[in-house]
Amino acid sequence: MQHILRPAIRQSANQFKQSYRFYAAVGDAIPKTVVFEGSPGNDVNLAKETEKGKSLLVGVPGAFSPGCTQKHIPGYIKNVEEFKNKGVDNIFVLAVNDPFVTKAWGENLLKDQAPVRFLADSTGDFTKELDLLFDATKVFGNERSKRYALLVEDGKIKQTFIEPDNTSVDVSDATKVLSSF
Repeated sequence: MQHILRPAIRQSANQFKQSYRFYAAVGDAIPKTVVFEGSPGNDVNLAKETEKGKSLLVGVPGAFSPGCTQKHIPGYIKNVEEFKNKGVDNIFVLAVNDPFVTKAWGENLLKDQAPVRFLADSTGDFTKELDLLFDATKVFGNERSKRYALLVEDGKIKQTFIEPDNTSVDVSDATKVLSSF
C-alpha cells in the first residue's frame, strides 16, 4: 500500500499530541462533496456512487494535458476489461477542470465507448477533501489534483497510488495498479 507523508504536522483536538497525516489514507471514507459529469447541472456524489462494490478513482492534473491524455488515462481505458475481471465495477477520472472540458476530453479519449466516467471537480473541493491538491499555478494557473489512483471498496479507500512528485505517471500507471490486486 502506498502512503505519501504530508509534510505538515496536524495537532489533535486536545492540542497536546501531534500526529502525521497521510494523503487519502487507507480506510478513509470518500468525500460527499459533489462533482459534475458533463454539465454543471449533473451532480455526482462519489460517496454514494462508490458505497457498494469496488471502484477506481483516478485523479489527474489536467484534462487534455500531455501526460494525462497520451499515457495515464489511455492505460485505464485499454485495461477496462482486466479491471472488471479483478472486480472493479466503475472507473472514474477526476480533474480540477470545468464539466464542459472534462466531457469533451472524455469524448475525445473514449471514441464513443463508455467504460470510464469523466468527472469535473470544478472548484477543487473534492480533491481538497482528499488532501490531494497541489500548487500548479505556474503551469495550469491554479491548484490542481495530484496524479493518483484510489481503489475504493464499499465507500472506503482500500489502496492508494499517489505520485510522490504530483505529476509523473509511475505509481498510478494502470498496469502497476492492476498488478497490485
